Amino acid sequence: VQLQASGGGLVQAGGSLRLSCAASGRTFNVYTVGWFRQTPGKEREFVAVVRRNGNTYYADSEKGRFTISRDNAKNTVYLQMNSLKPEDTAVYYCAASQSIISTTLASAQYYDYWGQGTQVTVSS
Repeated sequence: VQLQASGGGLVQAGGSLRLSCAASGRTFNVYTVGWFRQTPGKEREFVAVVRRNGNTYYADSEKGRFTISRDNAKNTVYLQMNSLKPEDTAVYYCAASQSIISTTLASAQYYDYWGQGTQVTVSS
């Protein structure tokens, strides 16, 4: 599967953005899809994930502010980000795996496919 992330941009603190992760292929609904983010010099950090059954999980710092969802008919996963903070500034990546297990959902190394990343910048 090929992934294309989009929707990043520059926003003021407190604002919102919606990221999209569009996937190629007809079997998108069998994939678990996650969002990660990365800042220079740091490791890729887990943000949120949606399983193929629709179950969602979030990093603690994003609970209540971010919402991940999927539209299998459009082969797209969304990340709605509200109440953005300057510390949310990062390159955001979407990733997919068909075989990832529950205990490794937050670990980037267990995802097989990655999008190219989209820059999110939150100004104070």
